[in-house]
Amino acid sequence: MRAFQLVQAQKPPELREVPVPDPGPGHVLVKVGGAGACHSDLHLMEAPTERLPKLPFTIGHENAGWVETTGPGVAGFAPGDPVIVYGPWGCGLCANCREGKENYCQKTGGLGGGLGGHDGGMAEYLLVPASRFLIPLGTLDPREAAPLSDAGLTSYHAVKRSLHLLGPGSTAVVIGVGALGQMAIQMLRALSAATTVVTVDTAADKLEIAKRMGADEALLSSDQAVTRIKDMTRQQGAQLVLDMVGIDPTLRMAAQVARVLGHLTIVGLGGGALPVNFSSPPHECSVASPYWGSIPELMEVITLAQQQKIKMLVEHFPLKRAGEAYQLLHDGKIQGRAVITPHP
Repeated sequence: MRAFQLVQAQKPPELREVPVPDPGPGHVLVKVGGAGACHSDLHLMEAPTERLPKLPFTIGHENAGWVETTGPGVAGFAPGDPVIVYGPWGCGLCANCREGKENYCQKTGGLGGGLGGHDGGMAEYLLVPASRFLIPLGTLDPREAAPLSDAGLTSYHAVKRSLHLLGPGSTAVVIGVGALGQMAIQMLRALSAATTVVTVDTAADKLEIAKRMGADEALLSSDQAVTRIKDMTRQQGAQLVLDMVGIDPTLRMAAQVARVLGHLTIVGLGGGALPVNFSSPPHECSVASPYWGSIPELMEVITLAQQQKIKMLVEHFPLKRAGEAYQLLHDGKIQGRAVITPHP
């Protein structure tokens, strides 16, 4: 089969011929319908050798498809079933895994397929090590649903943990309106109708998308955006600030527009540093950097998608154009999520 693999550190991945995996006991072989191209993959491509668990490996951690075959001992799934793959593969035995929080596995750290620990889904087939990592999709198309496993789940978890702050008259700010930011807007709309959603980005076209997805206000990133948010909130700041970028300028802005006793949540992997002193962020403003979400939360995300309350903006590419898709992602020319479709 064909697989898009990272072969050398800090070199572009290559399309290679590799054997189709043979599922062993408890394993499930998935025929890949869609594999999302994520900014995290770009970070992998730029990482030095010592930060990569093994080489070569197939990238792609946002995956959905159809069950191809199952290994001995697998129950509840049959060939042809449409499924989405939960991304962080934990040990299944530690306290966090027992609660479904395999993203915070105490043994593996939640590394899954496509991130170096195991081969990912940017290939014709994906070997999933346990059926608990599969969620039935029902009527959802795997080629459209694949990004829900990360962009959808990560945004959902980041919003859900702060819902107790988002009562009537509250404000949430989403900084960065790429795929995760677009999902965060929809999650805020679906879970907290009482909240005013403000988005900030450097690209006017992405702000137009934000408005279509339910943002109440869309602001170009600038000092004027900070002033506008402060004015909207009577100088108090927002109850929730989601930084989907995570670079120095966005983190500075996030600290400026957060409020006392609010939440400042860093989702983006930009590598910036949050300025922290006695008065910044505001007093008792909690700062968190959540990682993905839990298995039960992915089930909730799929339910929202089935109810048509959320939908990812998707652009499809065949497997042979995976490199092109990543270049467009790097250049900021993908408006939603690029999804690689090995089986058109």
